[in-house]
Amino acid sequence: MKIENLIISYLDYLTSVKRYSFHTIKAYRTDLDQFCNYCKDNSKEDVKDLTEKFIKSFLMILSDSEISKKSISRKLAAVRGMINYAFQNSLSEYNTSAYIKNPRSNRKLPEITTLDSILKIYELAEEGDRNPARVKIIFELLYGCALRVSELCGLNTSDIELKSKTIRVKGKGSKTRIVPVGGKSIRIVKEYQLQYNSKQKNAPLILTDKGNRIYPKYVYRVVNKYLSKVTDIKKKSPHILRHSAATHMLDAGADLRAVKEILGHENLSTTQIYTHVSVERLKSTYKKSHPKS
Repeated sequence: MKIENLIISYLDYLTSVKRYSFHTIKAYRTDLDQFCNYCKDNSKEDVKDLTEKFIKSFLMILSDSEISKKSISRKLAAVRGMINYAFQNSLSEYNTSAYIKNPRSNRKLPEITTLDSILKIYELAEEGDRNPARVKIIFELLYGCALRVSELCGLNTSDIELKSKTIRVKGKGSKTRIVPVGGKSIRIVKEYQLQYNSKQKNAPLILTDKGNRIYPKYVYRVVNKYLSKVTDIKKKSPHILRHSAATHMLDAGADLRAVKEILGHENLSTTQIYTHVSVERLKSTYKKSHPKS
């Protein structure tokens, strides 16, 4: 089978069967197209040409180009997934990427902000924003419910259950999960809905000034604008609020598996990074305040 045809078949499988998101498919396509170009440059056209040695040569080229180890690991994951797909569907005799390891990397701990900073943002929004209720509901759901940006943008009015204090969230791979919503968050949602309440079942929960559903770049601009006013952390993206929520829950003694379910992580190992953040915060507090430190 031609490598180009394999890529088409694999991406179609990820879309129709695995139901990966548009953004994930786009990233896979970019990485696999790069791999395909490398194959063409080296006169490799058929799946049988994808030996372990050849795949490792691709990784060496990536390493020499000085891109991050995280990016190399992502590209390897795309290639590994495609070759495994070919093997599972008898398109290749061997799974030649099965024993190729990811490059070692020092995993950076995610940056977080404080609850005080978020409360300060609410004050700033009340003082100077044309629509403070919208600013507050964006921050409250990103932080209070630890949502991803795509999950926030996809919320409809029917997804919020005020009586049971829960929210129905469609996460990665179109998987649905139920997330609890705190009393303070419920009040902010109600405050927003007093201004923009639609009786249509599938109406967007949060709207732009033009009456359209909010979108990731819009949310990023709002979050970046207000985080810039209250914190000096390097990254000021919406995902910082999700990181902060997870860390603060663990700081308060939340069970790791419960946090995993709230975040919608598939693997517990993904959630465990936040335990390291909590430990580092404890160490920092100890060093700053303990007389024997």
